Amino acid sequence: MSSICPPGGGFTITNLHNSLHNQFTIRTAVFEFNIFAKFTPLNQPSVRIGHGKSIRIRCSDPGTVTGTIPLSEDFEVPKVEDNGGGGDGGNGKSQFGGGGGGGEGDKYEDDGGEEEFGPIIKFDEVLREAESRGAVLPDDMLEAAKSTGLRRLILTRYLELQGSAWPLGFLMRYCSMLRNRMLVDPSFLFKVGTEVVIDSCCATFAEVNKRGKDFWAEFELYAADLLVGIVVDIALVGMLAPYARIGKQSVSSGFIGRVKHVCGALPSSVFEAERPGIRFSLQQRIATYFYKGILYGSVGFGCGLIGQGIANMIMTAKRNISKSEEDIPVPPLVKSAALWGVFLAVSSNTRYQIINGLEYLVETSPLAKKVPAIAMAFTVGVRFANNIYGGMQFVDWAKLSGVQ
Repeated sequence: MSSICPPGGGFTITNLHNSLHNQFTIRTAVFEFNIFAKFTPLNQPSVRIGHGKSIRIRCSDPGTVTGTIPLSEDFEVPKVEDNGGGGDGGNGKSQFGGGGGGGEGDKYEDDGGEEEFGPIIKFDEVLREAESRGAVLPDDMLEAAKSTGLRRLILTRYLELQGSAWPLGFLMRYCSMLRNRMLVDPSFLFKVGTEVVIDSCCATFAEVNKRGKDFWAEFELYAADLLVGIVVDIALVGMLAPYARIGKQSVSSGFIGRVKHVCGALPSSVFEAERPGIRFSLQQRIATYFYKGILYGSVGFGCGLIGQGIANMIMTAKRNISKSEEDIPVPPLVKSAALWGVFLAVSSNTRYQIINGLEYLVETSPLAKKVPAIAMAFTVGVRFANNIYGGMQFVDWAKLSGVQ
């Protein structure tokens, strides 16, 4: 028996040589094969590799030792070098689940997870931490803790946020979409609130100037536009926000199942940062731009139908009661909705992708880490400028299309 890990390194290699094959039992290792072979974990049948081939193995805990082992007739363990601490690898089986990880995700490089997200906490310790806070973990987090453990930062953030005042504490416990985004980006709600407040204030200012003395008489139109605008703002921010991929992603059979799996493996935005166990290739990032464009376009078309439909009904009802020569034509419903869809898919998608990338650069800068208010001020400033520019651009698009 030969071992290439330091004491406590987590696996052993047993030489069961015969004239045709060398057979090895791999225990708790992160590794890659230079030839095609199927990984078999602990307590399952061993991996059998053809004579004269080689495998590359790295210890997963506590240190990292990497080396290429030739499967020669006279097997000897080569001298290997210590490459420092490892992470979860790129197999997608971290506390973030199996949703990410493509392209470069299978390279066994130090992903910085230990420094940013803390060490992995095993199931027993996770339960003790939760019980000490009087908290009950959701089923998906419990399952992830059993299979792979949870990063300390993810666990700590959840325990803190679920104990928040209502309604945040309630939503953290029962709304996984919000919870997973808050676990990765605690400023998510601030960004959503900033977007809603800025857009609502800009829209109100524009409506008051546009309608003038008729503002209160046409308040229903303003309210409908405002409500649809809030829904769009939440969708614009939420669909690009990074989120924790907790638990292993299920893969259903059939074309739809494969499409869902591919889409689930894409980053949330073009510039989403890589995290422990999650890697994104260049192709995935490019595909994300078009995928999010489709989602943005669908939201824009749907909200355009609802918002413009409500506005058109109110305008028609008022004109049936009292007609005026100053009445403007009722905007075409489908054409207006199509304009919203195209505008969000092309203009909004591009602008908000860039904003996400800029916010990440500022948030991870040394200055913003020392003074968090800098990142918050940048978010307010860049989103305010974006709303002004986007509003002006939409008016130009509307005039060119003949909708307004």
